[in-house]
Amino acid sequence: MHANITVINIITNQENFKTDIEWLTSYHHFSFGEHFHPDKVNFGHMRVFNDDIIQPGKGFGFHQHHDMEIVTYVVDGTLEHKDNFGNCGIIEPGEVQRMSAGTGIFHSEYNHSTTKPLKLLQVWIRPNQKGLEPSWEQQKFLPEERLNKMLCVVSPKPNDSLLIHQDVSFYVCRLDDSEVRHDFEKNRMGYLFVISGSVQINGMQLHAKDSAKIQDEQSIVVKSSSPSEMMLIDLSADSLHL
Repeated sequence: MHANITVINIITNQENFKTDIEWLTSYHHFSFGEHFHPDKVNFGHMRVFNDDIIQPGKGFGFHQHHDMEIVTYVVDGTLEHKDNFGNCGIIEPGEVQRMSAGTGIFHSEYNHSTTKPLKLLQVWIRPNQKGLEPSWEQQKFLPEERLNKMLCVVSPKPNDSLLIHQDVSFYVCRLDDSEVRHDFEKNRMGYLFVISGSVQINGMQLHAKDSAKIQDEQSIVVKSSSPSEMMLIDLSADSLHL
């Protein structure tokens, strides 16, 4: 009998693709735009993970998406969203936006501030079916809700989180000289990103902007001796080879 082999693969930020132009600095965890590597196309249903800094008053003009679930988490600054369905929103730190592109949606994303850079994370997830009706929603979560615990902010289940059309859940957490545990159900895997600070995951050190692919682990314990923030994405392992 062979023991299960657990895998935590750490990826430093230096290993990610980088776009650096006048108004945008973006680190791409997977192939994106002109950046491509056959081994960095997706992680299960997750197709894009971008860590962006957008300069004041700048952003992405109207452009189209279809058949993609897009989750945006604002780290610092304010994001202005507009789309062709009349939705308009200002997303602030700690707020989360979920957009289902479905049959097609045009939208713009700009730094709402004229003085302060905008820092955000944007993740694209393949939906569980094509041709969904386009939809958009945002939700604010209080800082104390994610202090020293994993707060579910996006989920396929109707609860207090934003609803996504795929078997994927998003968690955010702020650790302050504490630790937090996350248990994985059978046939699940995870993707953890350190937004700020540094943490240990099952004894392995990660610094700010590092990430970890977590496979065949029943649980993880994340510790930090100083203020740190992270995002964890819990995905179906059955989607790994898609």
